[in-house]
Amino acid sequence: MPKVEITIPEHLEMQIAQMVERGEFVNREEAIEDLLSTGIKAYKTSGPSDEEEGTGTGSTGFEDDGMMGHDDEYVF
Repeated sequence: MPKVEITIPEHLEMQIAQMVERGEFVNREEAIEDLLSTGIKAYKTSGPSDEEEGTGTGSTGFEDDGMMGHDDEYVF
């Protein structure tokens, strides 16, 4: 399996650690893999709306305010 290094905001790291501590996941690696997989499935299911596709800008709605309103940098 390929390895990926990412930098995430402290608040996300804390949420992942709490889920592992509560026993929702065996470890951080499993948590991140499962959460990422779930997010990709959700994105594929919802996808861009017809309204966004019709604008011709190619905007996903994330560029202006950062991901989820945060200006944190995500590195893959």
